[in-house]
Amino acid sequence: MPTLRPAERSKIPNALLIIIILLSISVFINYIDRGNLSIAAPILKDELGISATQLGVLLSAFFWTYACLHLFYGWLVDRLNVNWVFAGAFLLWSAATAATGIVHTFAALFILRLLLGMGEAASYPSYNKIIALNFEEEHRGVANSVLASGLLLGPGFGMLFGGLLMARFGWRPFFIVLGLASMLWILPWLRWMPKKQYATQTETAGVPNLFEFLLLRSAWGTCFGLFCGNYVNYFLITWLPFYLVRERHFSMDKMAKIGGIAYLLAALACTVAGWLSDRWIAAGVAPSLVRKMFTGGGIGMSGVFLGLAVINGPAVCVALVILGVVAFGVSASNIWAITQTLAGQRATGRWVGFQSFFGNMSGMVAPAVTGFVLQRTGQFYWAFLIVTAVAFAGAASWIFLVGRVEPVIWDRKLRAQPAAVF
Repeated sequence: MPTLRPAERSKIPNALLIIIILLSISVFINYIDRGNLSIAAPILKDELGISATQLGVLLSAFFWTYACLHLFYGWLVDRLNVNWVFAGAFLLWSAATAATGIVHTFAALFILRLLLGMGEAASYPSYNKIIALNFEEEHRGVANSVLASGLLLGPGFGMLFGGLLMARFGWRPFFIVLGLASMLWILPWLRWMPKKQYATQTETAGVPNLFEFLLLRSAWGTCFGLFCGNYVNYFLITWLPFYLVRERHFSMDKMAKIGGIAYLLAALACTVAGWLSDRWIAAGVAPSLVRKMFTGGGIGMSGVFLGLAVINGPAVCVALVILGVVAFGVSASNIWAITQTLAGQRATGRWVGFQSFFGNMSGMVAPAVTGFVLQRTGQFYWAFLIVTAVAFAGAASWIFLVGRVEPVIWDRKLRAQPAAVF
């Protein structure tokens, strides 16, 4: 069982605080930019005359390059200056966002969404590399938690203020202004980006190769679990605004407020769930039980709430959608804690890289499948039921396919996966 380390009293140096704040802002921008097309979808679909299937392709195109390039960027930031790799990628995705506001064809939008994914794919390999190079072990928890806040606050801000601004000024000015304004982030980054560009040589003996890693049941459990959780998340990010406006007939203003409130509450729930899980483990509760309860239970309850939302009236639907988003936030609180414990220091990078690559494949699948189902049926009923089924599969994966949450013994002579799940 992992042991709880005593609280550290040392403070993060001011220079590193500036760095992590800048990176957190970039995460915030990252998630606004990837979700803004879904907010504009109810307006954009009619203006450009595209079908629901085409809209689904546009919403998923981002993930085609985003997921596939994770492994490439992981390799690149280990060999080149990570600060400049990330700066270049940031400029690429900001330019793609701004250019989206001036194009008028499906093909042009499709290409720009691919470019957006190419730029944003560098983000998490870069974040993790920068933190590993510059933050001591006792500071990495705080650094990662600050970064994680942008994951849920970005979509919340995008839906709330993006929807309100688009309702008043149109979708094109929002993309142009957001993309150009985001580029200003580069200026403080060039001023305060960290200087350290090399990692301390670590012991690699005993680290499994990819084939051996893929033989582990828990590895596939975390990969399938993340895939299913991301399916729910990407369905919400890409199609929820369209559903609320087109099928539930809410105005852009109301849609923006519903989405904004849901994601802001999810960010709060994620923070509280993370704090509670650490407290319970410190009190002696088994880490496997705690981590799986929040991760598997959260995604399972999200599926329940979203499945019920589609069959109820407007007011109840809104409440259930908000609860579904909040439950997803609870699930997100412990996902990477499970992986970090299982992999240990030797194999965390390889495990996280493959898990993130596999998990983000759902970003290609969820928007496209939803668009296809909507095109064939003319309603969201079956799309929501698919989300519920995938959420249940994710819960089962985290709870039963993942073994006991304790460090894997990376001894090449010991490959048996423990049968216990708690």
